[in-house]
Order: sequence, then C-alpha cells, then structure tokens
Amino acid sequence: MPAAPPTPLARPSPQLLSALLTPPHASPLEALMDTQPDLIFYVKDAQGRYVVVNEALRRRSGRAMKSDLLGRTAAEVFTGEVGERTLLQDEQTLHLGQELHDVLEFYFTAQGTPVWCLTDKLPLLGSAGEVLGLVGLSRDLPPASQHAEFPRVASALAYIHAHFAEGTLRLRDVAAHVGLSVDTLERLFRRVTHLTPKQLLLRVRFDHAVRLLRRPELSVSEVAHACGYSDHSAFTRKFRRMAGISPQAYRRRLRELGQL
Repeated sequence: MPAAPPTPLARPSPQLLSALLTPPHASPLEALMDTQPDLIFYVKDAQGRYVVVNEALRRRSGRAMKSDLLGRTAAEVFTGEVGERTLLQDEQTLHLGQELHDVLEFYFTAQGTPVWCLTDKLPLLGSAGEVLGLVGLSRDLPPASQHAEFPRVASALAYIHAHFAEGTLRLRDVAAHVGLSVDTLERLFRRVTHLTPKQLLLRVRFDHAVRLLRRPELSVSEVAHACGYSDHSAFTRKFRRMAGISPQAYRRRLRELGQL
C-alpha cells in the first residue's frame, strides 16, 4: 500500500502575521514577551530600525517609553561599541540573510554589574525570499548552580576557575581531571551552563576581570595578566568588544557610582 503523501506545512498568512505584530495597541506577541524579565525581544525592519520591542529591552536601553526606541537603529539607541557591534550583527542578518545563534555577549547594568546573555537573530523573509527585517532574542544566562545536574560539573568548573589564567588550559585536561570523556563533559557544559567550553572559559575570565577592576590598587596591566592576557592592549580590545566600554571607562563609571 503506497505511503500517504506528506501533509504540506502550514504557513502563516500575512493577515495572521499582521494581527500578531501590529494591532492598534500592544501586539499579543509583544505583550507575551513583556512578561519575560530575563528575555530581550525585538523586531526590526529592513533598515535595522526597531518596530517591536519588549519591556526588558526598554529597561536595558534606559529609555522611559518603548516608543523612544521605535524607528531607531541599535547604534542610535546604544552609544559606543555596543551599538556598533549590534548594528554590525543586524547588517549580517539583513544584508546577507545570515542566522546568528548563541552569540555570547554581556552588558553592564546601571549599577555596573555584568549580565551575560546569548543572542539569536533570524531574518524575516517575504514570499519571494527577500529580507523584510529580522527578529531577535537575547536570553540572560541563569546561574549554573540552579541546574539539577550542577553537581556533575561542579568539580570541572572548579578546575577551570583554578586554572583559567593559564594559556595552555584545554578541555581534555579538564575532562581528564574529572574522569569524563571530552564529549560527555562538553554535553554536560551545554546542558548546565548553556555555553560551549570556549564560551565558558571566556565568561570565567571576564567575570574575574570585572571583579579585579573593582580593586583600584591594581593596574589594568595587572588585571590583564591575572586573567591570562600577556598584552594589556589585547585585553583592553577584547573587553571593549565584549562590554562596549574600555576597562578604564568601566572604572570611571564605578567611581561615579561611588563603588570604587
């Protein structure tokens, strides 16, 4: 008996998408995303301008109203390298149609506390395959210790924290230390921390850098060396790319907040 033909995939109609994103007031999707305090959500048009944003993005931008973001690009909302980095990501998706998945980023709260997130961006395509805009999500990473499998990776994380400043630290060394295969350890890291081992090492280094930068008796060069960077200029460039400000600018912000 011949197999039944596959059921064609249902595609949302333009009317359905319009109802989802652009009703008279807040769209149902926007209203749903407003309930997620640790999830940044946005839709942008083909020019990279915000057309839908959620409350978490409004708070992160420091704007009083969501409407203050609409019609603006990321470079107009976020000053400095954060805005430029985000705009470059948008151009990859809008002009090249590239999907971005699990891009590790961090930003500082108004109090100078680092918050890590993973960012995804997808192009929104028209019926002829043209890029009409993009949709993006940035998920704040929860503490790994809250995961049920945390005890299985605790010793591996402790080993990384003890040796992260060594330029020769390799995943197979960590796996051997805890008696697991490299593949098993990598899968555990992904489940518990939501990060690859490379991303996890980067996070450990930069969390340590942020803590050391709060100690005014240490120079930026000393902080860089303590975090595994032999060249403080390379450390400064990496910090600026990740945080959007230089280590020196971060220290100035802490002084202005009375925290240094």
